[in-house]
Amino acid sequence: MTSSTDIVPLFAFIKRVAARVEETMRADLDRALVGNDPLLSQVLEYALLNSGKRIRPMLAVVSSRLCGRDDDDLYLLAAAFEYLHVATLIHDDVIDHAENRRGVEAVGKKFGVAAAILAGDWLHARSMHLIGTLAGQQGLNIFCDATMAMVDGEFLQLRHVADTAITEEQYFAVIQRKTASLISSTCEIGALFGGGTVDQIAALATYGTKIGIGFQIVDDLLDYLGDEQTTGKQVGNDFIEGKLTLPLIHALSQAPKPGRNILLNCIRGDRSLAGACDTAHQLMHDLGSYEFSRQKAGQEVKEGLSILKIFDRDRHGESLAILEGLAGYILTRDR
Repeated sequence: MTSSTDIVPLFAFIKRVAARVEETMRADLDRALVGNDPLLSQVLEYALLNSGKRIRPMLAVVSSRLCGRDDDDLYLLAAAFEYLHVATLIHDDVIDHAENRRGVEAVGKKFGVAAAILAGDWLHARSMHLIGTLAGQQGLNIFCDATMAMVDGEFLQLRHVADTAITEEQYFAVIQRKTASLISSTCEIGALFGGGTVDQIAALATYGTKIGIGFQIVDDLLDYLGDEQTTGKQVGNDFIEGKLTLPLIHALSQAPKPGRNILLNCIRGDRSLAGACDTAHQLMHDLGSYEFSRQKAGQEVKEGLSILKIFDRDRHGESLAILEGLAGYILTRDR
């Protein structure tokens, strides 16, 4: 368990990285958007400067530092991961017809769907250009494999909407692709850029995969257990949309026949009814499905941390402490 005291240096570091990445993004946009339509600049600035904590850029920076490199180009590489992350958020909000993200108007709501899609496309293209320029063909291959896996994960998730036969293995296949692959690629490319050895690059890629899986499990838990004011999301939204995540899959596998039939009726019926989600929530609680999911997330994160032993703590104490702090935060976050 990570205490609030442990998190202080983590967020202080993230804040420093975020400030430098934001400065780098502004300079990059000034260069890249010369001669472009002013609306594109306006949409991009709104989307990028209203985003979150810059966790992905931070992972790229720390991974590179662990392998021996920290220079101005590193923060441009880190910005590329923020570009892609924001592009995916824009497109997700369009797909979901979302009007708000984290308390502010979604890009599609503010500027229109066409402008949102095009801005997301621009960010994706720019991120690929920067990765290829800074991390070479190998880095671009890793990056493209991760983005293709992310799209495949979304298709797999669509295939399993309201699929009460979905297994835990199939759930992990979805989140491995749609969430963990991109976080893993951030660490892997950061390590590659930093000049890491084959073993160091592989270790950081594994760390990224494991914390990415843990992150998504906790995200799925917050869909049922989170506070709407804190998360900025409607509680039970995954249930309403027919996304069967780990706690619900566990409940279906563990419930005695009467309880399982109740769950099946809730899932197959009108999921928008408050009573349907409330009933499912109570059953998941009673069956220990939330605790089971938390333990799974903890197990994944623990495995990710164990792989970092390849790095010398005397030389890399600060960077390792940041990665450990992030892992702890992922398990205890409330948004």
